[in-house]
Amino acid sequence: MKRIGMLTSGGDCQALNAAMRGVAKCLFNSGENVEMYGFLEGYRGLIYGNFRMLTGRDFSGVLTKGGTILGSSRTPFKTIKDPDENGLDKVEAMKQNYYKLRLDCLVILGGNGTHKTANLLRSEGLNVVTLPKTIDNDLWGTDMTFGFQSAVNIATDAIDCIHTTAASHGRVFIVEVMGHKVGYLTLNAGIAGGADIILIPEIPYDIKKVIDKIEERNRNGSMFTILAVAEGAISKEDAKLSKKEYKEKMKNYKFPSVSYEIAQQIQEKSGHEVRVTVPGHTQRGGSPCPYDRVFASRLGSEAGKMILNGEYGFMVGYKNREIVKVPLEEVAGKLKMVAPDARIVKEAKLLGICFGD
Repeated sequence: MKRIGMLTSGGDCQALNAAMRGVAKCLFNSGENVEMYGFLEGYRGLIYGNFRMLTGRDFSGVLTKGGTILGSSRTPFKTIKDPDENGLDKVEAMKQNYYKLRLDCLVILGGNGTHKTANLLRSEGLNVVTLPKTIDNDLWGTDMTFGFQSAVNIATDAIDCIHTTAASHGRVFIVEVMGHKVGYLTLNAGIAGGADIILIPEIPYDIKKVIDKIEERNRNGSMFTILAVAEGAISKEDAKLSKKEYKEKMKNYKFPSVSYEIAQQIQEKSGHEVRVTVPGHTQRGGSPCPYDRVFASRLGSEAGKMILNGEYGFMVGYKNREIVKVPLEEVAGKLKMVAPDARIVKEAKLLGICFGD
């Protein structure tokens, strides 16, 4: 008898259900006697013992369904060792619920914060296998995360749609793409959508360089410009500030986001009319694209195989077009950033794309 627990933690994204389905199908088709428990609302369900039994029927028809059938929540790692409002030791509670159900393994699907807690549980003696979920593609130890390609498709569609109205009115348009710390999503969607300027957190921008690019396009007869701007894009001036100084500045920040600040600066310094579009959480919603359906299914089936083989303490990753096992202690607490001199950045610059640097 194999007893497996499963949870999805952090922000939702496309293909979470596809990945869980991959795990379940592998285990239920293995010939082993398997019991599966789904913890509801992420780590919160594991902490407070909120779960339900899962059968093969629960995974019927979910391959194309976005979100997560188990629900999710954010349980910040920085407070995971703090007692809750009633004095409950959250880590100890998770361990006790694991042992009460006599689980052989806990399957955890999530991003960076989720993996920190997963590694903590591993260090506390629990058998854990994780799957890499995030639209940001910023998890260390894997070239790809599921949800990323679906989000790229949605952000690209937004940029595509802006092109026609921008060209019709001869305006500058900013499309703000998700990504507070890492710019993979903005970079890929910007290239795919034909953006003229891409601003990402890893490459601080000079607003003068941005305006120079807009003016260059106008001189060349292109009377509109598209900017793909990551929500975490930062100017060169702000990048020089200490964390404390930057926090102080943001206390009095008058703009909804950096895109609106950039828009105002462009209008004031150049006179060009600027519009901002924010696709927001649509980038995390809807059905997973075919790539993510295949990718998440593959990762899920490999996770199931690892469980059957008793291989615990790993994230199922993807390196050099091969699925690999990555020790959790190597993943937890690390961000995979866009290198400013990465080949994809250099190639984008060869296409004439400006990064404001």
